[in-house]
Amino acid sequence: MKGSTFKNMSMVLVTSLMTSLSSPQALAHDPVFGIGPHVLFKDGIDIAAEVESAKAGDGKGQAIVLDFRYGLTGDWVAGFDIPYEFKDNSTDSSNGNGDIAVFTKYRFWRKDTLGRQDSAAVMLKVITDTATRNETPSLNKGATDTIVGLTYGSEGRKWYRWASARYRFNGSNDAGVDRGDKILIDFVGGIRPTPTNYLEPDTVWLLELNGEYGQRAEIGGAEQVNSGGTEWFISPGIFWTKRNFAIKAGIQIPVYSNLNGIQQESDYRAKASFEWHM
Repeated sequence: MKGSTFKNMSMVLVTSLMTSLSSPQALAHDPVFGIGPHVLFKDGIDIAAEVESAKAGDGKGQAIVLDFRYGLTGDWVAGFDIPYEFKDNSTDSSNGNGDIAVFTKYRFWRKDTLGRQDSAAVMLKVITDTATRNETPSLNKGATDTIVGLTYGSEGRKWYRWASARYRFNGSNDAGVDRGDKILIDFVGGIRPTPTNYLEPDTVWLLELNGEYGQRAEIGGAEQVNSGGTEWFISPGIFWTKRNFAIKAGIQIPVYSNLNGIQQESDYRAKASFEWHM
């Protein structure tokens, strides 16, 4: 009798463990270009190597980014980005360390139902002015910027959806240019064609709508004609995971552009990353 009871209890524990491992929490995702409310468990570690590429007119840029995240609690994560950049345009063709960024995200709401998790979080990111490359004073980076944001996500066994809004406070650079703040809006949908368990490879296809609205830059209170404006992108992507490893990739395709004055419109932006969750 005791052996039978122990066997039944063991089966319950194993079943419960496998159910939790195949739940949305264990397979939590974030969009490629937008942000989501996903955080880590307490003392969890997430390390990612990311490659970014972008082209606008005759200007091209690439970056390799090391991303580190640590779970302070089950609802609070913090980390940093260390980029190395490659720039190629008419005014800047230098390579070197980019601006280090530190960030944090706090999930303030979570609701679990059968096969689905809804949650919301706030985030803060500070992009320092620590790049080592030589830059010609212009409307480009050269100051410390701060991003604050709010994000919501709903993750189920088959369907995903996210929405987020961020406000980027751009600082004034060494040339005295107030670079103009920026608003970023993201709407994302995702689908898992074939539900899987934790031990099997898992694929989620994503489609994002990413919008950016930038204020005009100013010098001495005078607005700069060739600055600011609006761009929207359609961004297909994929999130592939196997246990605690993940590959995430996507490309931003411009669908609407209304930049002020004479500016180079975006041709594309692409991103791919390899993540290791510990």
